[in-house]
Amino acid sequence: MRYLRSMFVLILSMLMLLGAGMPAALAAAQTPGELTILFTHDTHDHFLPADDEEGGEYGGYVRLATLLKEQRQAGVEQGRTVITLDGGDFSMGSLFQTIYASDAPELRALGAMGYDVTTLGNHEFDYRQQGLTDMLTAAKASGDPLPAIVQANYTVPLDQSAGADLTAALENYPVTDYTVLERDGLRVAVFGVLGEDADDCAPMSGMELEPVADAAKRVVVEIREKEDPDYIICLSHGGTDASGKGEDYRLAKEVDGIDVIVSGHTHTTLDEPLQVNDTLIVSCGAYTQNLGVLTVSKADGKVKLVDHQLLPVDETVAEDPAMKALTRRLQRTVDETYLSGYGLTFDQVLCENPHDFTPIGQFGAVQEEDALGNLIADSYIYAVEQAEGADYVPVDFAVVASGVVRASLAKGEVTVSDAFDVSSLGSGADGTPGYPLVGVYITGRELKDAFEVDASVTPLMSAAQLYGGGMKWSFNPHRMLFDKVTDCAQVLPDGTEVPIQDDKLYRVVTGLYSGQMLGTVNGKSFGLLTITPRDEKGQPIEELEAHIIHNPDGTEVKEWYALASYLRSMGTVEARYAAPEGRKTVSRSWNPVELLRSPGWITLAALGAAVLVLVLVVLLLRRILRPAGRRGGYRGYRGRRRW
Repeated sequence: MRYLRSMFVLILSMLMLLGAGMPAALAAAQTPGELTILFTHDTHDHFLPADDEEGGEYGGYVRLATLLKEQRQAGVEQGRTVITLDGGDFSMGSLFQTIYASDAPELRALGAMGYDVTTLGNHEFDYRQQGLTDMLTAAKASGDPLPAIVQANYTVPLDQSAGADLTAALENYPVTDYTVLERDGLRVAVFGVLGEDADDCAPMSGMELEPVADAAKRVVVEIREKEDPDYIICLSHGGTDASGKGEDYRLAKEVDGIDVIVSGHTHTTLDEPLQVNDTLIVSCGAYTQNLGVLTVSKADGKVKLVDHQLLPVDETVAEDPAMKALTRRLQRTVDETYLSGYGLTFDQVLCENPHDFTPIGQFGAVQEEDALGNLIADSYIYAVEQAEGADYVPVDFAVVASGVVRASLAKGEVTVSDAFDVSSLGSGADGTPGYPLVGVYITGRELKDAFEVDASVTPLMSAAQLYGGGMKWSFNPHRMLFDKVTDCAQVLPDGTEVPIQDDKLYRVVTGLYSGQMLGTVNGKSFGLLTITPRDEKGQPIEELEAHIIHNPDGTEVKEWYALASYLRSMGTVEARYAAPEGRKTVSRSWNPVELLRSPGWITLAALGAAVLVLVLVVLLLRRILRPAGRRGGYRGYRGRRRW
């Protein structure tokens, strides 16, 4: 009996010990392992390295592929789970985009490099719905490995019958709200969203935007209910601004349950992740300059930063032979299917450039004239002259915005590829790659408002900075908003300067996308500035594409070809482009005389309001500081009463 009692006590003790250890064991089993995320965004067709401002090179899929292989191998050796993600805008930025719709080079390249998931950015819609439809179809038909595509809040409107083909292509690929990657026992859910500004930057997408936070909340709830995820990652093409805030900061503030946001669209480089509530936000810069490497863990259900690196993709990284071979094959396709129509080839030399133009990483960063901007604007005038010949109608103002300039020109030989990279965006009404030039008319008063956009809006949005030919203007950024311009004039071909007449119509040439943005000035300035594109009779234009400029053979005059043909006509880039010419003068004086010289109604209204406030303050102070004995009414004499 004593033996049985002892055995019972022993078994009970063992069960108690096992029971005590079970919660810890369960906790360990429920804590997911570390996850390493290799990430990029805004790669923009950068298959090949580009020259940097220090004489070296940066970027290129041919080198990025090598780094990706190395990091995955390192993960295997260290026992880490590794996934590879991209934050959208994988297209539009080099000649390879010219076969976007027919050959889907970007998705095939991402697949070849082992990307698991990407999302759609605004530039995937540059060739409109039909272009995206054809690209997705071509990618699927290639039979090549492809990344999953996630997109939860940018949809074809239900009442749009014209979107039926795109809807079918999205379903066939398939493009889904989210996907779940299962690797090494981890379940990683990845979903994608597109931001408000990105939608604004895709005026021809034909898509419908669901509010980002609403979509994210909906998808996070669905993932939690259905997928039992270890990690939830958002590929957001919304962006993070220079202050570390922006749309993705707001997304992290408003939506719980997202562990990591890969933040694309704004081309931001975050040296360290941003921690917003329980979410980490990362960005590695555009054009494959860096490969982002983020390692995270989970504790108490919250994501923890383990390690973060930005690995430069530069000349120290060897080129991957397989990716180099794919790039060469695609390059031959570009020559055969696109450039042959222009009588050009990918690496054909157009001219010699002896000048140090502003590197693209610095272009538009400072509010000032820029020689590269001047060169591009002048190329528009040259191209219109060549296209119209004897029927040429003089261009009064050619203008380019910094936001559409995607590359600079390095010293030395300039090739067809180099020229295309500078103005590589979009497509025309003909469906072929490259935004065309458009010719419209605006009044002299509206011209002054355009200069005011350059002066007042640029500090808020650097992509709005303007560079022009045929006009000159001056402004002081310290003056009142929308009243910063102090002087302007038309510059005739012989150099003569003449005053701008408010009611006169002036012919303006710009790219199709920039022309579309002209119409948004009214709303974005709350009606304080007005620019209405018109025809030669002064009637407002309803359809801007009807005013595309064509060559004698009926083809569209593309922005990139305007620059390429102008460069080729010079042989050597002229000395006038070695430095700014005084087309745009910026005075940063705080002199009160200059700040108040020739005030517009906005400044006068502000001064009037300031004077009124000052008068009210003076009256209030006089009342407060009035001596006590002088306050109130007459009280009478209170002497001793007499009987």
